[in-house]
Formats: sequence, structure tokens, C-alpha cells
Amino acid sequence: MNKPIKRAFLDTEDGQILYRIAGEGEPLLLLHQNFRSGDEFRELIPIFAQKRLVIAMDFLGLGDSDKPPRMYSIEDYAKTVILLLDELGIKTTSILGNHTGACVAAEVAAAYSQRVEKIILCNIDDFNEEGKAALSNKFENLKIQADGSYLMQRWSARASYIGSAELNHRWVLDDLKGFGYPWYAPLAVIDYCKRMEARFRLIKSPTLILSGTEDVKQLERLGFANADNREFILTAISHAKMIDIEGGTICMMNQIPEEISKVVIEFLEKNPVNTIYK
Repeated sequence: MNKPIKRAFLDTEDGQILYRIAGEGEPLLLLHQNFRSGDEFRELIPIFAQKRLVIAMDFLGLGDSDKPPRMYSIEDYAKTVILLLDELGIKTTSILGNHTGACVAAEVAAAYSQRVEKIILCNIDDFNEEGKAALSNKFENLKIQADGSYLMQRWSARASYIGSAELNHRWVLDDLKGFGYPWYAPLAVIDYCKRMEARFRLIKSPTLILSGTEDVKQLERLGFANADNREFILTAISHAKMIDIEGGTICMMNQIPEEISKVVIEFLEKNPVNTIYK
């Protein structure tokens, strides 16, 4: 029987943060990617909630959280994670983050190591200068247009690899909630790349890296990153293990939740806390 998923808001000085919560037991925090929200984990939350207390927050500027009054850094987002953990009375948690969420998860592990048990970093990239320029250019073009043509543009942008019309609809809804506002999280990631590797070297938590093989190819086609871009993580976090998720796209949290959850649960349960995952 699926555990009910409840929604609530956390008040912060920069606005309200929406979060979803379900299950009970050892906590697992889920952090989403750019343009998405906690809805990215709609399929995974019921699976994880069978064994754990699961929390999925919407980053400020995205989803149903408020738009912050200033530009945010990855370090700022990491602070909001700690605010939420404090609100819920959680001293330590494991964290799974995807894309932007992976950067935030890594920063929490680097800056607040005493609050983190294990981390799972999914589809994380250290963009080079060409990739940063391509990302910035793309975001500058995502604006509200008087003729409404941007609505179809957003629908078409991912239709070829999302496949499901229902899932594409969910992605577009999250997209549109950010239109007309600064691109807080994407710009935070671009800025974080300057210090990403140095921050990763501070991570001591047992770490699992998940890399979707189709996700990498899509980034390469867009000119954002190279296919071998993610290998730097294993140098920066020498104790980490990387697993390629064959066929995993940018939407893999929604598309293959059973496969993702199996790998994650095995990692979370196989080793005692504070040991290295081999």
C-alpha cells in the first residue's frame, strides 16, 4: 500500500519553500534538476516511502516555491536544505540529487558533512566555457512571447526523448512557472562550476554517481558538455563509485523509477554509515 504524500511549506526569509513528504524511518531527501520540481520524483517517492521517510523540496525560484528576492548560489540552496532539515527535526539524512539537485547535494555534503550520511549524485557535469556559454544563451531565449509561440516551443523541446505526452505536459508546466523570472538555478550551476571540483574534494560521505547514458548524449548534442565530462567526479571524490544507467535520459527519474530505486536502495542499505562504497 502506497504511503500518502503530503505537502507543506517552509517559511524562510527569502520566501516559502514547498516540500513533499511521505513514509517513515531513515530519511532520504530528493533534490530535483533545473526547470523541474519535486514532481520529478512522483514515481520514486512511493517506492522509497515503503522503507524510508522521503522528502522532496522545490528549490526557490522553481516549482511551487516562491521566487527569491535575489540571485541564488548553490551554497544558498544548500543552506535552504539545512533549514528544511532543521524544520523537520532531522539531524542526518541521505540525499539524492539530479543535475542541479546533485550540485546542491554535493555542496551540502561538503559544507555540512555532519548532517549527511550518504549521497547519490545523478547526471552531474562540470561545464567547460563553451558549455557555459551555450547554457547561458539558451536561458536568455526562454522568454514570454506575445503570440504564445513559446508554449509550443517548450512542448517540442523535449518531445522527441520524453515520449509520453503526459510526462511532457508535467515538464512544460514546471517550465512555465519560471518564465518571466531570472533563471536562478541554471545560473547558480554555471557559477558553481568555478569551484565545483575543489568543493567535491571535501566530500567524505559514501558517494554513488549515477550517469544516464542518453542524458550525456543529449547534453553533447546541445553543446553543453562532452561525453566523458563526468569522469572528473571520480578524481575529485576518489572513494565514489560510478554506475552508468543504460538508456537513462534527462527524464530517467520518471521513466525508469524501478531501476533507479533498486540501485539506490542497494547502495543505502548495503554499507554501514561512514564506510566507503566499493
